[in-house]
Amino acid sequence: TKHKKMKKLILVITAAAFVFISCNSNSSNTEDHSKMNHNDSMPMQDNAMADKDVKMVAATFSNVDPAVGAFIKSLVQNYIGVKNALTNSNEAEAAAASAKITEAMKGFDKSLLTAEQKKVYDDIESDLKEHAEHIAKSKIDHQREHFSTMSTDVYDLVKAFGAGMTLYHDHCPMANDNKGAMWLSESKDIRNPYFGEKMMTCGSVEEMFK
Repeated sequence: TKHKKMKKLILVITAAAFVFISCNSNSSNTEDHSKMNHNDSMPMQDNAMADKDVKMVAATFSNVDPAVGAFIKSLVQNYIGVKNALTNSNEAEAAAASAKITEAMKGFDKSLLTAEQKKVYDDIESDLKEHAEHIAKSKIDHQREHFSTMSTDVYDLVKAFGAGMTLYHDHCPMANDNKGAMWLSESKDIRNPYFGEKMMTCGSVEEMFK
């Protein structure tokens, strides 16, 4: 009847409107997510595809004493501890992890390095110690300032000696008063140590050490 046809038409229009609104909502969410994420890797890509878009970096020294390799790996692991603590805005954990870096450096036997390796290490050593010491005794805002330079030092060590693990070199253009700053991460997912929850996904992956 006419009434049944009208009721059916209303149901069809309602269903169509629901589909339209849902699609627009999903599109809007995708756009918002894209705006919030400065990560240059595509969310829908799998790990293998995403890694192909990242520049691979090989260590300068292919022949490193095993004890030196273990030492660099321990520095990197404690550095990652600092990074994760700052990401979680945990001042105490950042200080504790940074203090471990200082202690490890004090006990390192530089006689294990070749002349060329020693030159590279000596150029980084005092600066890395200084920033590690500051992070170990500072408030979180100051910790993050020193973490910027510490990250550059650890990056230089990893670039020279390797890390004994997969690492991603990330960069945030808004850190360090919009001058930009980098950090190393064990994960390709962007978790920003300079802003924490304020801008957790601000940044992009630039290089990969494997």
